[in-house]
Amino acid sequence: MLCFGALIYERVTLRSNPNREESISLVIADIIYGIAGIALLVSGIYRVTKFGHGSEFYTQNPIFWAKIIIFALVGSLSLYPTITYVLWAIPLSKGSLPQVTEKLVSRLRLIINIELLGFASIPLLATLMARGVGLG
Repeated sequence: MLCFGALIYERVTLRSNPNREESISLVIADIIYGIAGIALLVSGIYRVTKFGHGSEFYTQNPIFWAKIIIFALVGSLSLYPTITYVLWAIPLSKGSLPQVTEKLVSRLRLIINIELLGFASIPLLATLMARGVGLG
């Protein structure tokens, strides 16, 4: 939920030529998103290896691999906004504002929309797995 909330905040707050507070809040939201994503990954690894139904249950199910692929794609897509926000820290640390064009905002919004769609599909796939779909 924290990942989803941080992404929604980024999506809603993102605009061309943001003021200092908006720029800093976007950087902080992305940091929260990154930390929550890592925590989600670690908890997922523990669930597969230590808890739940055992690793065989998960690794033999194609829906599990679909979840893994979606998570990896969302994580990969998040690199572009993260690098963008890290680059914003340079002018922010010098007291100036990052130059954010409408084209960049459109690109970031598209990426964030795709990430939101990916994250929204993961619980659906988890529900299918819990119902035994994919175990042929």
